[in-house]
Order: sequence, then C-alpha cells, then structure tokens
Amino acid sequence: MRIALYQPDQAGNVGTILRLGACLATPIDIVEPCGFPFSDRALKRAGMDYAEIAAMRRHASWDAFAAAAPGRLVLFTTRGATPLPAARFEAEDVLLFGSESGGVPDAVHAAAALRVRIPQAGGTRSLNLAVAAGIGLSEALRQTNGYPQ
Repeated sequence: MRIALYQPDQAGNVGTILRLGACLATPIDIVEPCGFPFSDRALKRAGMDYAEIAAMRRHASWDAFAAAAPGRLVLFTTRGATPLPAARFEAEDVLLFGSESGGVPDAVHAAAALRVRIPQAGGTRSLNLAVAAGIGLSEALRQTNGYPQ
C-alpha cells in the first residue's frame, strides 16, 4: 500500500500525510510540481520529526510517477463512481489524491483503475486533503489487514 499526492498545494497537508505514512508504515509518493517551495525545512516544519522517518519518493512529473507506480492506481475523487464503503482494496494499491485546488486532470483521472468517493453530507464540497488521505488509508489498511503490528 502507498499514498501518492498529485501536485499538492499546501506544505502543511504534505507534512501531515508524511506523519500519517510514518505512523502507519505506508510509503508516500509526491508527484511534482508542488504548489509550494518543496524544501526539507518546510517539510520538517509541517511534518515535525516524522518527515525524517517517512518513506517518501519524489517524482518530477506524472509520467515519471506512472512509470514507477508498483500497483493498482486508486484515485480518491469527489467525481468517483464507487463510494468508499463499496470499494475493495488490494494490498499493493497506490491511493492517489489530487491537489487541494484542482484535483487531477482528466488524463490522470482516466488512468485510475478505481475511482473512490468518500460519502459526505449534502451541501459540502470536499474534505481536507490530509483528512481524506487518513480516511482512505484507514479503510484500505483495515480491508487488507495492513496495519502495523
């Protein structure tokens, strides 16, 4: 299981997700460019000391990431056809989350094998990126018995 972030906009969300990955032994992929200056200092401030122990890979572009992605691509999107409770995850899935401001382009959307939507109350637009990643990863790890022991 991996988490991938497509061109994230906010260092704070990336730091929180790096902490999530470190705590749940889940590698993180960052698809650049990011909407903030990507530096060790910015991530250390956002992710505290967890950024140093998280397994993270940076990819210069979508094409570079797609060529290296090891498993099935599962996109979390408000346009997803499959609600989270109906989604079935596999241990080698790559859980992809789009940027805070724009999600992912249509070509990236089309590349996903599964498009998952986290159900929300009517009248709401979307969850915070880090919150959505935590919800999605938690369900995927639960289904695949992937939580650290």
